[in-house]
Amino acid sequence: MRYATAIFGRLLPCAVILSCLATAGCAHRYYDPDYHDYHHWNHNEVVYYQQWTVQNHMDPHRKFRDLDQQDQKRYWDWRHNHDHDHDHDHDQR
Repeated sequence: MRYATAIFGRLLPCAVILSCLATAGCAHRYYDPDYHDYHHWNHNEVVYYQQWTVQNHMDPHRKFRDLDQQDQKRYWDWRHNHDHDHDHDHDQR
């Protein structure tokens, strides 16, 4: 039992570190319910979002996830009309 506890005690921190490293570089995905697709929130999406905030006289430092549902919908509507890089998925996971 002591041996199993010692191994578990060494493996747990390694697992935590590996999971952090594995997810650190991943972009978040947001589901757009009106268009039934996902968008990767990466550098390209940030550029579009900043453009949208300037055009709509909104705070460019406010995070997308902090917007109310109406503003998020407005952003996705705008985004689909400015979708030049096709960086969204059409899968519905």
